[in-house]
Formats: sequence, C-alpha cells, structure tokens
Amino acid sequence: MSKKKENVKKEVPEKESTQEVGKEPIDKELEEAMASLKSAEEKAAAAKNDYLRLMAEFDTFRRRTAEEKLELVKSASSDTIKGLLPVLDDCEIALAQLEKSTDSEAAKEGTLLIYNKLKAYLKTRGLEPIDARGKEFDTEFHEAVTMFPAPDESQKGKVIDVVQNGYTLYGKVLRYAKVIVGA
Repeated sequence: MSKKKENVKKEVPEKESTQEVGKEPIDKELEEAMASLKSAEEKAAAAKNDYLRLMAEFDTFRRRTAEEKLELVKSASSDTIKGLLPVLDDCEIALAQLEKSTDSEAAKEGTLLIYNKLKAYLKTRGLEPIDARGKEFDTEFHEAVTMFPAPDESQKGKVIDVVQNGYTLYGKVLRYAKVIVGA
C-alpha cells in the first residue's frame, strides 16, 4: 500500500498542477474575450459618434443650401426690379409733366393707370419706397445730393426735398433715396 499512497500523493499534486494549467488558458481566453468586447464597444461608440456628426453636418448643409437658394431667388428678382426702376421714374416724371399741362385729361389718366399698375406689381414682389421727405437724414436709407439752408431751426438735419426716390426690396436697400438736406 505504501506504493499506492505514493502514487496517490504523486497523482494529487499532478492533478492540482493540471488544474492550474487548465485555469490559465481559460483565464487567458476570458481576458481576450473581454478585450475583444471592449474593443467592439469602442468601435460601436465611435461609429455612432461619426454617424451623429454626419447627420448634424448634413442638416447644416441642407439648411444652408435652402438659405442660399432663397437668397439667389431674391437676388435674381432684385436685378429685374432694379431694371424696372427707371421705368417707374419715367412714369413719375410723365405724371409731373402731365399735371402741369392742361392738354389732355385722357393722357393723364392713362399714364396714371400704367404707373399705378407697375407700382402695385412691384409692391407684390417686395418693393417698398423709402419715405424720406421731412424725415431725419439717415445714411442707411438716404444719399445726400446737396445741403440747402434750412428755412427754420427745426428742419436742420432733415430731408427738405427728394431728388430721386429710394426703394427697399424685402427690407434691404435696393436704391438709396437721393435727397436735399437742410443745413
């Protein structure tokens, strides 16, 4: 029996050592799996972050493109309306001349009709005249052509007369009003 005891003793330490050896590969596999899981989670978080950034960038691009398109339409219409302003000026001059004349009432009415239609159409397109006469001189809307001695102290720095009407398109100055300012 003593041989058996020795064999058993020898076997027991051998089993313990094989269990420890067996544990080591399992622990190593577990660590590798945990590292792989952590790496996958980091990659997923990075991919999600990239996706969110890309969506935000696309939303900004879409908004900016829509604003640029709207601005382009406004710009195109401003060029067209700017081209029509001399026609509007000519109508105003014709009306002023017809008022002085006593020849034909029909010519006055016809010119007034054309002028009112053109003005109404341009108003629907966002054109607004700059009201300048009697107002304080404002470089945001007025261009001083000359200064004239003010008849009284209250008219100093104010617009006495308008040489050429100014206009705004959607609140933006299209043409400055050319004015005479009281000095």
